[in-house]
Amino acid sequence: MASDILVVTSKVKKMIKEKGNCNTSGETIEILSKAVEKLCLRGVEAAQADGRKTVMARDIPVDHI
Repeated sequence: MASDILVVTSKVKKMIKEKGNCNTSGETIEILSKAVEKLCLRGVEAAQADGRKTVMARDIPVDHI
């Protein structure tokens, strides 16, 4: 489990309910939070490799989304 939940649980559950009329398990929130954490860490690595202290949109790998 990620150390902190990095997504807004109520908003994720609402979107899933509205788009697919489905319920959301707690595990779903945990895995989404882990995914956000990994994306952020990759962004930090890319910014640092480029000599910056600011993570920019281009640093976040979203080609699989």
